Amino acid sequence: GSQFTEIFIKQQENVTLLLTLVEEFDFHVRWPGVKLLTSLLKQQGPQVQQIILVSPMGVSRLMDLLADSREVIRNDGVLLLQQLTKSNAAIQKIVAFENAFERLLDIITEEGNSDGGIVVEDCLLLLQNLLKNNNSNQNFFKEGSYIQRMKPWFEVGDDNCGWSAQKVTNLHLMLQLVRVLVSPTNPPGATSSCQKAMFHCGLLQQLCTILMATGVPADILTEVRGNCLPVVVSIRDCTLTFFIFPNRPAIVVLLMSMVNERQPFVLRCAVLYCFQCFLYKNQKGQGEIVSTLLPSTIDATGNSVSAGQLLCGGLFSTDSLSNWCAAVALAHALQENATLKEQLLRVQLATSIGNPPVSLLQQCTNILSQGSKVQTRVGLLMLLCTWLSNCSIAVTHFLHNPANIPFLTGQIAENLGEEEQLVQGLCALLLGISIYYNDNSLENYRKEKLKQLIEKRIGRENFIEKLGFISKHELYSRAAQKPQPGFSSPEHMMFDHEFTKLVKELEGVISKAIYKSSEEDKKEEEVKKTLEQHDNIVTQYKKVIREQDQELEELKQRVTTLMSQNEQLQATVTQQVSQIQQHKDQYNLLKVQLGKDTQHHNSHGDTFQMNGIQTEEVSKLKEELEEWKNKHELLQGQIREKDFLIEKLVSAVSAELAAASRQLWFCLCFPKELEMLRSQLQLQSVEISQLQTENQKLRVMVPMTNCSMLMVSPGGGFFLFQSEVKALSEEKESLKQHLDSSSSTVAILQDEKSKLQMIFWCFWLTRTRNYLH
Repeated sequence: GSQFTEIFIKQQENVTLLLTLVEEFDFHVRWPGVKLLTSLLKQQGPQVQQIILVSPMGVSRLMDLLADSREVIRNDGVLLLQQLTKSNAAIQKIVAFENAFERLLDIITEEGNSDGGIVVEDCLLLLQNLLKNNNSNQNFFKEGSYIQRMKPWFEVGDDNCGWSAQKVTNLHLMLQLVRVLVSPTNPPGATSSCQKAMFHCGLLQQLCTILMATGVPADILTEVRGNCLPVVVSIRDCTLTFFIFPNRPAIVVLLMSMVNERQPFVLRCAVLYCFQCFLYKNQKGQGEIVSTLLPSTIDATGNSVSAGQLLCGGLFSTDSLSNWCAAVALAHALQENATLKEQLLRVQLATSIGNPPVSLLQQCTNILSQGSKVQTRVGLLMLLCTWLSNCSIAVTHFLHNPANIPFLTGQIAENLGEEEQLVQGLCALLLGISIYYNDNSLENYRKEKLKQLIEKRIGRENFIEKLGFISKHELYSRAAQKPQPGFSSPEHMMFDHEFTKLVKELEGVISKAIYKSSEEDKKEEEVKKTLEQHDNIVTQYKKVIREQDQELEELKQRVTTLMSQNEQLQATVTQQVSQIQQHKDQYNLLKVQLGKDTQHHNSHGDTFQMNGIQTEEVSKLKEELEEWKNKHELLQGQIREKDFLIEKLVSAVSAELAAASRQLWFCLCFPKELEMLRSQLQLQSVEISQLQTENQKLRVMVPMTNCSMLMVSPGGGFFLFQSEVKALSEEKESLKQHLDSSSSTVAILQDEKSKLQMIFWCFWLTRTRNYLH
């Protein structure tokens, strides 16, 4: 088949023709084309991929198979895309941007998520092809909010009827897909953003729920606890940690499985790794664990089991693997946290009835001196070394027990077998920590005295040799390679990855400290004090910077909130402006319709009630009429003043004419000029009479307008006849014209009156002058 495929694809037109035939809707053409193309990809995958990649719309044609309504073609299309996307990042990106995620997730949902058949498995395998080692597609998957759609996959519930093999396979693939998205090999930014999305959408909570569900197969629990949940909770070398501790039952269930010797070994290792990831660079989580051991927080009623009680129970049980796991878990709770190391010194344990309680530190050394199994002693020694390192107060408490130093020197000085060499090396490390971090507060166990004791009882070279047993051990090298435990059997479970870092850090400084003189120790103490002062200053600055970071984060959140509120308000304003414009348009339309339509009324004077827009129009008309009324009243006042002036002028002219007729008797000699003057006065009198008549009409018209303007209904609402609206408009225009004509007439009369007076007096002066001559 591989040879025939090679012959077939030598001519690329064959593959192009096949892609064209796959587009046909006819089942008898499309389905065999899909099968043939899948076979070609299986035989000569990279070559066929390249031909399809350079073919116009080649990948897009194949993506249409997922939308086919015939399940046979759709399912075989998924298999075809599986072969097409293998180890080809370019095709993977094209398929992803052709909406593959949406279609595949829809198919998984339609098929019943984890309860679905083999079609769900095929879709999950295709999703892994698209996402694994493809940062671009991972980011597209996250930005498209597809992580939120993964949550229903893990809603398994309590299923006591058993799980089918297909369901177990599907859930395994779903968990592996989660691991792909938060893999440590991904860029740190991409991993942390996927972690946040899984946390906020509730997927992490759903994984914790699986831990407490009944009927879940052991291999699924192992995958969740050891492989999937740790990378979701915290990635190694990543400062981001999600605090799932408020969900206390999840932590308790984890620890119950870890210290239960009936649980499978692989599962217990997975739980330990999950717990380590939860505590990694998580001071808050560490504090929560240690607080369950302190006297003030222990539940006095004993109704619930805490994480601290489970750790202590595992630490002092008869199962050496439980002892080791509990010791390592407690050591991780103290990792790089001097405050918690001091607080743990307050823990008191009741060993037996009637005996006084002893400290947790004392109980660890007591069990260590009883000669238990090697695995138990190694776990306790790793815990003690982690506890005492960089904590002078813990070293003082350890040295305060007079039996501890003789026990350590005795263990180191003896020549024991190969199995005990590892214990000897850890004892040498613990003794070296007691010297290096000793604050010389105990007179009998000062640094110099302990060095002299080593010189006399053990020998410096022998001590350094025993200390070197740790790093030379094969199991130490294995543990130092990777954080996740990879023990093949319980007997190989000796070293923890974080502890190997501590050994590497302290082995050299302890070797130097053994050979230093007292003067060098004093100088070193002074240097340490100086460094401590600097460290305190740095710590204070770190605290200030941390507080400022918190304030800055709060301000950023407030800015984000205000920006979102501003956007919402702008959207609301835009919407309201649009609504206002719509109302304006409706108002203008109704206004036009009101002007065009005519309403017929019956003999009884049917009326109609104006709506809100018509009432507003009538109100405007009323305001305009009121304004014209005020203007009319003003002009009436002016007309009255003119009337008074006209009457006064008439009387004055009459008196002057009478005086002139008496005084100018000789005017009879000039009949033509006199007749002309009289005719002009008569014309003026006629015009004045007409003006008075017009003025009287205007006085009568105003009350009539006011009376016919509005009618008040019995219910208090305003009603207006359609004809009245028209009449008001006409009367308003007429009134305006009358007022304008009245004003112009008054002005003309005043002008003519002045001219007439001028003519009269000129005529009188002329005649008088001629008479005098």
